[in-house]
Amino acid sequence: MAKHYSDVTIRAKADAVDDLAEQVREFVIRDCIPLEDAWRATGKSVSEELRRDLMASARAAGVYGLHLPAEFGGAGTDHRGKAKILEAAGYSMLGPLALHCAAPDEGNQHMLDVVAEGAHREEYLRPLCEGERSCFLMTEPGGAGSDPARLKTVAIKDGDDYVINGRKWFITGAIGSQFAIIMARDGEAANAPPTMFLAPMSTPGINIVQPLDVIAHDSTGGHCIVDLDNVRVHKSQILGEPGLAFRYAQVRLAPARLTHCMRWLGAAERCHDIARSHAAQRELFGNKLGNHQGASFMLADNEIDIYASRQVIAHACAVLDSGSQGRHESSMAKVFVSEATSRVVDRSVQLLGGIGVTGLTQVEHIYRSIRSFRIYDGPSEAHRMAIGRRVLPRGNDLQPSLTDF
Repeated sequence: MAKHYSDVTIRAKADAVDDLAEQVREFVIRDCIPLEDAWRATGKSVSEELRRDLMASARAAGVYGLHLPAEFGGAGTDHRGKAKILEAAGYSMLGPLALHCAAPDEGNQHMLDVVAEGAHREEYLRPLCEGERSCFLMTEPGGAGSDPARLKTVAIKDGDDYVINGRKWFITGAIGSQFAIIMARDGEAANAPPTMFLAPMSTPGINIVQPLDVIAHDSTGGHCIVDLDNVRVHKSQILGEPGLAFRYAQVRLAPARLTHCMRWLGAAERCHDIARSHAAQRELFGNKLGNHQGASFMLADNEIDIYASRQVIAHACAVLDSGSQGRHESSMAKVFVSEATSRVVDRSVQLLGGIGVTGLTQVEHIYRSIRSFRIYDGPSEAHRMAIGRRVLPRGNDLQPSLTDF
């Protein structure tokens, strides 16, 4: 039965979330931003040591894991509340790592909370919520990615065990992860429904081949090629029910698209703030840069894109909070926000001029990092294709066409 709240209760909940988001923003500015320069100077992914230090600081500030279920120490917010918290965390590239709400762990936390039962919650979900890392093994070279139906990895039943073989790639955070969620076809048939398995990364046959060199380094554990070579897992390691991996993937992917939007919106705001501060101080042709129409219009367009992105995210979150899967809304949000935030960051580089393409500000790093956002969790083109298919009227929704006159 749906819960009903009075207007006063709803307002109180919203005020509490706003307070949490403000605490997160203050923490990010105070504890994360000062560490950015030293990290970026390494030219490497965020080290496990730095990640642990960031989480310790977040715990001390009382903001660690606010997105988590209350059962595991979080604030137990809905998706709309989570949007405000993750946007605040995203104001620094280190913020999501400090709060432990970065990809892929945040998406895995959510899916396991929805799907995992019994021992799986204690063995896998609890350590993940407490700060351990995980990875999600779905994407494959030439196979599953934007089209999960092309899954080639197979799990063959052998008594009470399954033997899994295949190759995965672009596996974020694989190095140093405690466990993997493996998606594999349940049998050799091409149309065999896929199953999800939980397996410690120490399981024999799970081999990290190499990390891929990507456009920017803003996570821990790389983006790796992972081989599954006769990986033997017990049937008790099946996540949820056999053959339901596509359903569970949707449980994970729709909210994960939105949490990506939330974090990157925070990063885009950071770039906009740096650019508008520069525009307010930079003298050019006898006036402040921000008073010149060309710069002023770019600042205005940034404001519009940020505002619109926040509203699109909020609406999609409301759909999820209503109990709907939100596939259509999350796809639209993913396309719009990934492109809008990319525009904001690009304009910020332009407003900064030469400074914008150097390491003197964080904008250059965010500019490189955000480019991938239009690809992962489904490229814009794949989402547009799905959106377009859904809006085609069918059956009783069909209107007379021109050929009917």
